[in-house]
Amino acid sequence: MPKLDRDGVQIHYEAAGRGPALLLTHGFSATGEMWRGQLAALTPHFTVITWDMRGHGRSDYPADQSLYSEDATVADMAALLDAAGAQSAVIGGLSLGGYMSLAFHRAHPERTRALLIIDTGPGYKNDQAREGWNANALKRAERYETEGLGDLAKASAEVRAASHRDASGLARAARGMLTQRDARVIESLPAIAVPAIVIVGENDTPFLAASDYMAAKIPGAKKAVIPNAGHAANIDNPHAFNAALTGFLQDARLAEPA
Repeated sequence: MPKLDRDGVQIHYEAAGRGPALLLTHGFSATGEMWRGQLAALTPHFTVITWDMRGHGRSDYPADQSLYSEDATVADMAALLDAAGAQSAVIGGLSLGGYMSLAFHRAHPERTRALLIIDTGPGYKNDQAREGWNANALKRAERYETEGLGDLAKASAEVRAASHRDASGLARAARGMLTQRDARVIESLPAIAVPAIVIVGENDTPFLAASDYMAAKIPGAKKAVIPNAGHAANIDNPHAFNAALTGFLQDARLAEPA
């Protein structure tokens, strides 16, 4: 399996298919395995890049807390495109991966052909609300530190599909990547000028309002609600999810003919 060396941190990734690049980023405590159900639909039209964020899955779990951050994650994503020889790509992800996709666009709009924002929140303008989110993220870090991986069988579908060597990377990722520092991402939404789709499972209650907000704030954004699906909409109802996703990509003329 290919590895990308990021200043001594080995990042696991996989690339499959043909055509323009499409980078998919998983959610917190999941891995790139969560996208298996999308490959058959996407690889005839795209070179699909999936990966494990640092601290997750088959990537390295560096001991230095300072190596986990939004900026480091965005830089990893840019390096993955470089490794694939792609100047630009369709950028998408679920939950934390969707937030990082928005952060990538804010940093590299010229490298973003389109955005796929799935079961995601865009962060907070309100400092108090952000502090509440961060407090929960730090509690998750503490649980991983004290309890280890615990019973992932009780987690949502994308986490159940994941395999981690231990919980140390997840704890540091929660502290450095799941926590948020400012409002730059949410404030960037009105400036997005590429095709975008916001996808959410109809039962993903914590992210319904955020999805409405993003669909309203991103100029020209499409929105799709996936029936009979929760937070892992792509796994809970892959047929409906893939139809919504491929329909958007075809309508936006982003997909290469098979």
